[in-house]
Amino acid sequence: MLENMGFRVVDERTYHIQPRAAADVWFHDMVLESALGKPFDLVTLRERIEACFLAVMGGHAENDGYNALVLASGLVWRDVALLRALSRFLRQIHVPYSQDYMWATLRRHPGIAADIIALFHARFDPHLGVSSDQRATRQTAITASIEAALREVESLDEDRILRRFANAVDAAIRTNFYQRDPAGKTRELIAVKFASRKLDDLPLPRPLYEIFVYAPRVEGVHLRFGKVARGGIRWSDRPQDFRTEILGLVKAQNVKNAVIVPVGAKGGFVPKRLRAGSGREAIQAEGTAAYRLFISTLLDITDNIGKGTAGVIPPADVVRHDGDDPYLVVAADKGTAAFSDIANDIAAAYDFWLGDAFASGGSAGYDHKKIGITARGAWESVKRHFREMDVDIGRTPFTAVGIGDMSGDVFGNGMLRERTIRLVAAFDHRDIFVDPAPDAERSFAERQRLFALPRSSWQDFDKALISKGGDVYSRQAKEIHLSEEARKLFGVGEKLTPRELIRAILKTQVDLLFFGGIGTYVRASGESDESVGDRGNDAVRIAGADLRCKVIGEGANLGMTQRGRVEAALRGIRLNTDAIDNSAGVNTSDMEVNIKSALIIPLRDGRLAMAARNALLATMTDEVAQLVLRNNYLQTLALSLAERRGMEDFGFLQRLVQILEARGMLDRAVEFLADDLQLAERRRRLQPFTRPELSVLLAYAKLSLYHDLLESAVLDDPYLGRELDRYFPKPIAAQFPDALVHHWLRREIIATHLANSMINRGGPSLIVRIGDQTGAAPAAIASAFAAARDSYAMTALNAEIDRLDNRIAGKLQLDLYAAVQDLLLDRIVWFLRHVDLSRGLADIVGHYRIGIAAVAAALDGALPPEATRARTQRQQELAQAGVPAELAARIANLGPLSAAPDIVLIADRTGRQVGEVAATYFAAGSYFRLDRITGAASTIPIADYYDRLALDRARDSIGDAERRLTAAMVANGAVGAEAVAAWAARCERDVERIRLAILDIAGSGLTLSKLAVAASLLGDLVKG
Repeated sequence: MLENMGFRVVDERTYHIQPRAAADVWFHDMVLESALGKPFDLVTLRERIEACFLAVMGGHAENDGYNALVLASGLVWRDVALLRALSRFLRQIHVPYSQDYMWATLRRHPGIAADIIALFHARFDPHLGVSSDQRATRQTAITASIEAALREVESLDEDRILRRFANAVDAAIRTNFYQRDPAGKTRELIAVKFASRKLDDLPLPRPLYEIFVYAPRVEGVHLRFGKVARGGIRWSDRPQDFRTEILGLVKAQNVKNAVIVPVGAKGGFVPKRLRAGSGREAIQAEGTAAYRLFISTLLDITDNIGKGTAGVIPPADVVRHDGDDPYLVVAADKGTAAFSDIANDIAAAYDFWLGDAFASGGSAGYDHKKIGITARGAWESVKRHFREMDVDIGRTPFTAVGIGDMSGDVFGNGMLRERTIRLVAAFDHRDIFVDPAPDAERSFAERQRLFALPRSSWQDFDKALISKGGDVYSRQAKEIHLSEEARKLFGVGEKLTPRELIRAILKTQVDLLFFGGIGTYVRASGESDESVGDRGNDAVRIAGADLRCKVIGEGANLGMTQRGRVEAALRGIRLNTDAIDNSAGVNTSDMEVNIKSALIIPLRDGRLAMAARNALLATMTDEVAQLVLRNNYLQTLALSLAERRGMEDFGFLQRLVQILEARGMLDRAVEFLADDLQLAERRRRLQPFTRPELSVLLAYAKLSLYHDLLESAVLDDPYLGRELDRYFPKPIAAQFPDALVHHWLRREIIATHLANSMINRGGPSLIVRIGDQTGAAPAAIASAFAAARDSYAMTALNAEIDRLDNRIAGKLQLDLYAAVQDLLLDRIVWFLRHVDLSRGLADIVGHYRIGIAAVAAALDGALPPEATRARTQRQQELAQAGVPAELAARIANLGPLSAAPDIVLIADRTGRQVGEVAATYFAAGSYFRLDRITGAASTIPIADYYDRLALDRARDSIGDAERRLTAAMVANGAVGAEAVAAWAARCERDVERIRLAILDIAGSGLTLSKLAVAASLLGDLVKG
């Protein structure tokens, strides 16, 4: 201890003292000298040396070489503890120097070490009594002193170490260092909040903020990708690199959180005083205590919100360099599943404004396992995959293998989703279950029994119910002897090890592979097991190319690597990503937090008692689940539609990647996305983005759009306030409408719901596609989206198509959705180009909704005979394929109704009736065969980004010409074909020449160049 404090023991005498009325005492008399190679002033440093010695003896400070800085730099032991905390953080962010090297460097440069501490005090000491400008001046002077001293440092490594310490102080934005506990003592734990993107050489991806917590008893970190962020707190068992573990989790969490209000966050802590050989209860007690310390310390530097008009309340003795930041929400994770009530008790002790919304899933929250929400969300993905193969798994038995056991939340609930599941094999960390030919109904009942037990394993499965040749095997067995039936199922020999059997299970030819347990079991062929980062499963992991299942459901996190997913997708396996499949759990937690946050208002003003609030939460359980599952349903539909578009969207998706990368919102290497050279090769081979890649792009498109909407004024349009009503369960708006109006996250909720709706319905390329076509900003596109969606009542129309699940062919159902999507994309552009959206969406939607309905009513009399025949034929084809007659009629009307806004606009400008304008508009289109051209334009194969833009511009030019022609035609007083004939007679020669040329183009097989010529000819006609 004394050597670590910078002393060398020259002589020592030990005395044994035996008092009569007290315990024995050992007295050590030592002669010390400085080991630092220079004299020191003992009188000046005496108290600081004694305080450091006592702090180490009392367990308040660690015993290491940093303590010599008391002697070398004249620092007090708490300042040394601060440097130690910074060094621990630097190691967590992969500074490539050992702790010994770092403290040795600081000891060799004591003046710089003292200046680093002085810089920290200048930034954060709340008792300096200076203005913010004076504080900044002090920092500038100290920084200049550090820089001057660094120029004298000869060693490059030492220079880098010292600069990283200085950079960490400069990137720090809050600390609890100056706070006192209720007894007036300094806090045992030191917390420093960093603006992560100011930290040099920080591993990607870089969060917005992170809080590092240090003490001799516990260390931890909390990473946040935005001011409004949420995610679980993990009890980590990786003391050397727990931040790396948390960073990997938060990366996935951030993508998963695209469907909910906050962006991603994750935290983790490591108890440092777990004794080897301690019993389970002792370990749990220490871990719980460490969790309490960690959570309390996070709240120590978090803003609060007062009641009524009190506004944001900063924490005491904290100098803030980041503005108001009161949103801190945590959740359960590995090792902390039962800790939500503990966290909420801590929040209550702090009178934290969120109350028990601070940690979701507590005793007054939604029990994920009880409602099975995570598995139910994953099952939405599974059902869609099978539905698009025309398999209704609710009726058709199907084979499955899986990872997990029936006691687990995700696997247990997952294997109870359908009575048609024929689970032929499964394994967890203890056992391997094999049932070569299961009876679906009997095995379902037995799985249900196991799930209901307080604890269970596969060994509890009734062996009498297992089919011939099946059994339950321990993973501890040296060798397993398989039956003939099992050998045939797995395609293996009679004798094999448990590891070999697990690999065989993963490779089994079945309908479904369902991940419900912890671990990464599939990588790409070109990936090493070491790069996966899950050493415990290296021996059983297989490659994506080895999979023989038809569908994968990732109910668990990280069941596969992203490259493994892509490899499987390229071989025809249907899958998404874990962030898509298992998002329902975090979605439910978010819904719980936002509901509780809304109800804080009536709770505080006395309109709602806590017992009544809890009862209200319980009554809304089913509706909350349905709202959450709706997101799973729509996200997987969005992926199917994006996958259906294939190469058509390739260029726009590549542009999306490039734009996100340029904005610093996406790192291709982190997300395993192809670079531009690889994408160019894929375009040449006509290989579109795979579904797992689309899953990533879908999430990032939502995150990017959410960010843009949040910074715009579009969310303040009263019309979009309706998104709140769509987000929350109906009883909230019915009983406490003011709670929604004044919700602290009102804008964030609207932005999230709107961004989800836009990308779900328009696809991940929506903003890039429309932005490139029109030059419009995301906020304007959002207004146009709402105008197009609601003017055409597309929400109700899509809901009718939803009801056709398993009633019509999967491909046909996607075709119906795509028809609505095509109309949406086309009309968004139209509204951006022809309507002043700044005058308020309510009036715009109301006007065009009425106008479009009027056009629909006029179609029977307005459409020319050929168009009427085409519409009737389409309607009959849909009806024969199983589409209800009314819906078939609506879908058949979508083509002609795409022109409805043009017709309404012409009617507005000319003062003519909508029905009259409609008849003339369709007659003009028939006269020039424009319906054939515009219809054929959508079938032109396009893979190149600029060809797609050229196609869109040509179609827009034709639409503009058609609109202007119709306006000119209705001006002569006639209607329909008569109006066209009267107009054509005035310039008969030019009109006939152009008409014949366009007819030739329409009848000779349309290409992009021919479409451009037709657009040019019509433009000439309008000019003439």
